[in-house]
Amino acid sequence: MTSAQSPRDPRSHTARLLITCADRPGIVAAVTQFLYAHGANITQLDQHSTDPEGGKFFMRLEFQTPHLDLGLAAFRAAFEQVVAAPFGMAWSARQAWPPRKLAVFVSRHEHCLLEMLWRWSRGELECEITQVLSNHPDLREAVERFGVPFHVLDNGAGDAPGKRQAEEQALDLLRDKADVVVLARYMQILSGEFLDRVGMPCINIHHSFLPAFMGADPYRQAFERGVKIIGASAHYVTAELDAGPIIAQDVAPVSHRHGVEALKELGRDLERRVLAKAVRAHLEDRIITDGNKTVVF
Repeated sequence: MTSAQSPRDPRSHTARLLITCADRPGIVAAVTQFLYAHGANITQLDQHSTDPEGGKFFMRLEFQTPHLDLGLAAFRAAFEQVVAAPFGMAWSARQAWPPRKLAVFVSRHEHCLLEMLWRWSRGELECEITQVLSNHPDLREAVERFGVPFHVLDNGAGDAPGKRQAEEQALDLLRDKADVVVLARYMQILSGEFLDRVGMPCINIHHSFLPAFMGADPYRQAFERGVKIIGASAHYVTAELDAGPIIAQDVAPVSHRHGVEALKELGRDLERRVLAKAVRAHLEDRIITDGNKTVVF
């Protein structure tokens, strides 16, 4: 299970296994015994069952590979035959190195984007940020200071043909240069056709505590309802607006003294932290999607 690796990076010998199946006795024993038999050293193991009788079982397992006696392809084939098939598992196995390639979409709001770039530059996000795509040129200088390519998507007059043109341009830019897309306050709705064709997960930050205040201008909606908390939600993008599986959320208390601008200021801090938390969980293979829900280890 090797590829072009940095021998100094501990991730170069780390692999992760994600498992979903019907719960029954013997799953953990079968998985761990298989890994032990092939020379793997388990360093993290998390599991969850929805019910001790007849529930659904989820597992995230991290293991070290220096003494593994199989290559990745052979490991997968053997695991499928010996463990996964008998237990009816949906599963995936991947190495932590090389890191995933990440592309960021943004409009004019810079706070989530700069938080991502700052954390990435400090080594806090396990990825390579390959490019930033925007429907406005405003943030080019800020992005290029991090040494990241910046591309402006040409959506013409912003009508339907223009949006299709911008999506085609984005698909061309992403090809072979991204494994995951992050929408860091990208104020455009991605079409279902784009999501079908892009072939990778897309993570969005919504400036609201979903499922409340979906759609546009949620802080004004919250102000008009007189809420006592505001929140932010990071979720996977689906064709249904703001309805994809939620990965991470957070809230802050507010009162009658907070106007719309004060809510937005508080919200920006929430949005930065929540998006970074969700993206990090995805990059570290801590998320298992179960229908419209997620299990986040």
